[in-house]
Amino acid sequence: MDKAFIKTFGCQMNEHDSSRIAEILKREGFEIIHQMDKADLVMVNTCSVRENPENKVYSIIGRLTIQKKKNPNLIIGICGCVAQQEGRRILKKRKAVDMVFGTDNIFKLPEILKGVRGGNRVLFTEWLPRKKSVQNFIPDMELKTGVIEGCKGQIAITKGCNNFCSYCIVPMTRGRLVSRELENILEEAKDLINKGAKEIMLLGQNVNSYSASNNEFYDLLKKMANLVGLQRLRFISPHPNDWNNALSDLMSEEKVICNQIHLPFQAGSNRVLKAMKRDHTAEEYLLKVDYLKQKIPDIVISTDIIVGYPSETEADFQETLNIMKTVHFFPIYAFKYSPRPGTKAAQLIDDIPTEIKEQRLEAVLTLQKEIQNSFFEKAIDEEYEIFIESFHPKEIGVMNGRTSGNISVSVSGNSLKIGDLVKVKIIGRKQTSLIGKPL
Repeated sequence: MDKAFIKTFGCQMNEHDSSRIAEILKREGFEIIHQMDKADLVMVNTCSVRENPENKVYSIIGRLTIQKKKNPNLIIGICGCVAQQEGRRILKKRKAVDMVFGTDNIFKLPEILKGVRGGNRVLFTEWLPRKKSVQNFIPDMELKTGVIEGCKGQIAITKGCNNFCSYCIVPMTRGRLVSRELENILEEAKDLINKGAKEIMLLGQNVNSYSASNNEFYDLLKKMANLVGLQRLRFISPHPNDWNNALSDLMSEEKVICNQIHLPFQAGSNRVLKAMKRDHTAEEYLLKVDYLKQKIPDIVISTDIIVGYPSETEADFQETLNIMKTVHFFPIYAFKYSPRPGTKAAQLIDDIPTEIKEQRLEAVLTLQKEIQNSFFEKAIDEEYEIFIESFHPKEIGVMNGRTSGNISVSVSGNSLKIGDLVKVKIIGRKQTSLIGKPL
């Protein structure tokens, strides 16, 4: 049996796409392995949101080129966001690459492989047709091929984005926003539950702008929360502009919906937010967060932060730190600004020196460490319900679980199994997780 290795960069949507690719490759006769140098086919699923993952892609292509000299029959495939944006250029400049396909063409992989096996180098980066912003981009024949890990499943409900934030490449690499029909999503969810999924994560670049046939994100969440057998429901990533108090109310009412939300604010300065084309102010963001905290006092909020956006002053940056101090996020994903080709911001002068960006990023991470330490110290002696999701990779007899707020907790117990919901008391902490004792 031929062997395939998949390397994934980027977000959970890319992880989800890779799981779909793996299932297709299995049907095409491949065994999925975890050693790139032993593979007959290597698929690199790429990300172009930040500069570093894109650089890593070209680095891995270089390594694969050397590997192909030793094994001329090696098939090299590039997919994902960099492939969507740079597909033709990749094929032209990287002669070792056999196939490139974009984010809309995953389910054409059997056809693509047929072309490669016929001696061709194949490029598929065309967008699939969008009908009134609705597209069932998981075909009906693929609805029951989704996989679960442990007792967790993921469902992509939207793809692409219409916001065109000045720094963001997503509308160019994932296309304009499209949503799946509600029943199409529910059918996939029921299949995952039948396969053993007790927790489902809804995915989308702008997940809460879901809209299909008079059904909005609120309607979808309500339907999902009432599926028999589902114990936890999560979603990522919502945009502050499309968040509203009705969604906060629904989260507080439906206990299946986890008390955790990832709500990117990116920068604390209204001037910078306007330059970023975020279309909200810091005050509007904080009002929505305040209401959410009133409805769900134990809500855990994570976020994204960009430091060093063009023209960001020290005063602008201090506003970012002020929002961190006000909201107490956990965790954060902080990045130094890097221009992405094709975005509006790429036309600006990148005028913040690298050393200033690094200093600001370090200040953000230092403050976040203080917030995290405070969060963990307050959690000692508290009781949580955790969802057991895996064996501890290093400690025998220890399981890993997560609170509804998505905080990692390790707990000892030989009788525990994946999928259990367990009440624990927090008795200690590690650097980025808690230690619990079953009650």
